Amino acid sequence: MNIEKYLDIQPEIAEAIAAGKPVVALESTILSHGMPFPENMEFAHNVEKIIRAEGAIPATTAIIGGKLKVGLSSDELDLMCKADNVGKVSRRDVAVYLATGKTGATTVATTMLIASLAGIRVFATGGIGGVHRGAEHSMDISADLQELANTPVAVVCAGAKMILDLGLTLEYLETQGVPVLGYQTDEFPSFYCRTSGFKLDFRADTPEMIAKIMKAKWEVGLKGGMVIGNPIPEEYALDYDYMSGIINEALKKAEEKGVRGKNITPFLLAEIKDLTGGVALASNLQLAYNNARLASKIAVAYADEK
Repeated sequence: MNIEKYLDIQPEIAEAIAAGKPVVALESTILSHGMPFPENMEFAHNVEKIIRAEGAIPATTAIIGGKLKVGLSSDELDLMCKADNVGKVSRRDVAVYLATGKTGATTVATTMLIASLAGIRVFATGGIGGVHRGAEHSMDISADLQELANTPVAVVCAGAKMILDLGLTLEYLETQGVPVLGYQTDEFPSFYCRTSGFKLDFRADTPEMIAKIMKAKWEVGLKGGMVIGNPIPEEYALDYDYMSGIINEALKKAEEKGVRGKNITPFLLAEIKDLTGGVALASNLQLAYNNARLASKIAVAYADEK
C-alpha cells in the first residue's frame, strides 16, 4: 500500500499525531454542501477555535489536487467554502477524485477513512447518515454505516438526522457490531431534537469513560468505530412533534420532485431550513459546535489513556 503518495497531512497535525497528542477530524461536506458562503467560513473558524480551546488540534479533511488532505491551508479552506466545482465524495468516489485531481468535500464516511489513514481516532460531525425511510424498497442506506462497521474512528454526533428511519439505523448499527453510546443521555438524539423515542443500551457520562471504551474496543482487536450521541443543548433544541411535521412536508416535496440518492439529504436540509424560517440552520450550527467541544474532550482523554 502506497498511502504516502496520496496522504497530505499539515505539519502541525502530523507532529501532534506522531507525539500522541489529541487531534479531532472534521468533515468538509458541511462547508461545501451544508451552508452558504461566507457563513460557512465563519463556522469553520469557530469550530477550530472551540477545538483548540479544549486542548486539541483540528484537522479538516478534503480531497484536493489528487491528495487526501488532513488539515487545510487558508486558501484551501476558502476553496472548500466557496464550493465552486466541489463534489460530495463518499468512499466509492475517492479513487476517481484522486486519479482525476477533482476537488471533493468529504462526507462522514470519507472523513472517517482519511482520519483512520492518518492515525486520528476522534471525529466531530453534525449527524451521521443512516437508513433512509422506505429503504426496504429503495435500498437507500448511507455509506456512513458501513464505514462505522469497518473503520476505527469514534464519531461524535447529535445522533442521526430526523429525515432518516432512526429505528432501522440503530438496528443496522447493532447488526454491524457498532457501539452506540449516549453522552449523558439514555436516548438516541435526533439531530435538531434531544429525543427520538429510541432508548440506548449504553450511557457514558464522562469523556474519560468514552475514552476507556474506545481503548478497550481497539485493544482487543474489535474492528470498526463507534457512535457517541451527544444531544443538542436544550436552549437550541427544537420540539420533536413540530420537526416531525416539517420533515414530513419536506419529504413530500422531495417525492414530488423526484429527488433521490446523494441529492436527497442536501435537498431536505434546504427545505427544512426554509420551512422553519432559518431556525433549523441556527440549531444545526449550535449542535455542531457542541459536538466539536465534546470530541475535543474525548480526544484529550484518549491521549491520556494511551
